[in-house]
Amino acid sequence: MGVHHQIIVVGSGLSGLRAALEAKKNGLDVAIISRVQPVRSHSIAAQGGINAALGNASEDSTNSHAFDTVKGSDFLADQDAVEVMTQEAPGIVYEMEHWGTPFSRTKDGKIAQRPFGGAAFPRTCYATDITGHALLHTMCERSVYEGIKVYEESLLLSVVRSDNSVCGIITLNIKTGEIESFSADSVIIATGGYGRIYGNSTNAIINTGSGMAFPYMTASVPLKDLEFVQFHPTTLYGTNILMTEGARGEGGYLRNKNGDRFMKNYTPNVMELAPRDIVARSIQTEINEGRGFDNAYVHLDLTHLGREKIAERLPGIRDICIYFAGLDPVEKPIPIQPGQHYSMGGIACNKDCETEVSGLYAAGESACVSVHGGNRLGGNSLLDTIVFGKRAGHYAAIYLKSKPKKDCTTAIDAELKRVKAKVNALENSTGKENPSKIRSELKAMMVTNAGVFRDKAKLEAGVVKIKELKERYKTIHLLSKSKKFNLDLLRNLELEGKLVLAEVILKGALMREESRGSHFRTDFPTRDDAKFLKHTIAYHTEDGPKLEYRDVNISKFTPEARKY
Repeated sequence: MGVHHQIIVVGSGLSGLRAALEAKKNGLDVAIISRVQPVRSHSIAAQGGINAALGNASEDSTNSHAFDTVKGSDFLADQDAVEVMTQEAPGIVYEMEHWGTPFSRTKDGKIAQRPFGGAAFPRTCYATDITGHALLHTMCERSVYEGIKVYEESLLLSVVRSDNSVCGIITLNIKTGEIESFSADSVIIATGGYGRIYGNSTNAIINTGSGMAFPYMTASVPLKDLEFVQFHPTTLYGTNILMTEGARGEGGYLRNKNGDRFMKNYTPNVMELAPRDIVARSIQTEINEGRGFDNAYVHLDLTHLGREKIAERLPGIRDICIYFAGLDPVEKPIPIQPGQHYSMGGIACNKDCETEVSGLYAAGESACVSVHGGNRLGGNSLLDTIVFGKRAGHYAAIYLKSKPKKDCTTAIDAELKRVKAKVNALENSTGKENPSKIRSELKAMMVTNAGVFRDKAKLEAGVVKIKELKERYKTIHLLSKSKKFNLDLLRNLELEGKLVLAEVILKGALMREESRGSHFRTDFPTRDDAKFLKHTIAYHTEDGPKLEYRDVNISKFTPEARKY
């Protein structure tokens, strides 16, 4: 059996680092397994800010933050989890401030806050438009200070369990090509999202969903609400680079090819600051009905904000436009279109980040606590990562104090042998199928069949296509036989997980015959609380996901019509 640590955290973004710091604070031996260096984690891409009811810009309260979050979720969020997140938010932001995060400031020196979609008050704390960058570097420096061990360039391939408790993990050492085992008393999954299943994603290349897929496939950990996929309204046309919601929060307009601020036709009271699901559908409707440019995009217009404000509040957005679109948003509007951005679903867990496997915890975008329900409000994802990363580390530490001693040697050795045989077979594959074609067809199909608008025919066709792609995957061949940094091997190990997750998304969306949050069925255009005020739970079987439903935790806020 390989290396042992009391707690292993998989993933080194904000949630993973915060979990490791909390476990370390409890005096435990903790290590991080990451496929990249921590500061290359996808948390760094977050631009606009982190929500907390500080009341620095106007009156605000944690209760208002909780209601806005539940309403924004289309009442699918578990309200006990939402209350935890919103009540802990001010303390989390001040903790990050005290650790050194350079938040933007008001004239009297308080943390500045800007408006974001779906929020009753300006609540989003920010560091210009590189808030994720600032938070991640702060957290990473803290983890270096605390001496937390990090195993970089390692890909999770399996979560090992014996009976109903976790034993450790199996990984691919990307630098050497070796398959390695790590035993642990507790494992925390914090690996981010799966955006690269889609062809039009804002996500980094590393966001392949393997941190969700492999626990689901190897340890029978159920997934929750995977059919809820967020499409960010404003991504740069052609590349899908994120154009932060902060651009609209600072006063940016959305215009169609006729020059109209078309949001007046959809959400006249809040205009561009409606929640993301509504704005994304509005933009896509403009495009679909012929009021977009080239039938593909609309404009995000910042030109009226002026050079000084753009330079002060949105310098990163200006740089991206100059370098990737060849235009200066001070002078010209930005071409944008909706793009896949975030997963509200993930590994099923409760507000203490516990999964159904003892000792296994999950946090961040790879988890579904659930605080976002059917649609996440902007500014709540960075908050989610830090609040629930901290709680995952805390509750994993508590678990260790009462954990019975258990010998996992047999279970880990058996799984290590199985994974080695699987990888060896893939390395020596001689099939006729080019896996890059499968990957491309998967991305295109998900955009078409499980995109902003869905219906039965598209979803059923998507399920059929997934079945075909899974069969073709069995006959792929690898081009590279290298052991060190074999990205061909890496991509195709991940491809198996992508196909499995895509199938869960499609079948969950097909079964949910209603429209709620980001999941919009043109054949079932209204919300149906009588049948679907429920979480979708997916269990892995060799024949595809087995779906069940679980009640939503309703406490303080009674479901009502969602109007803006």
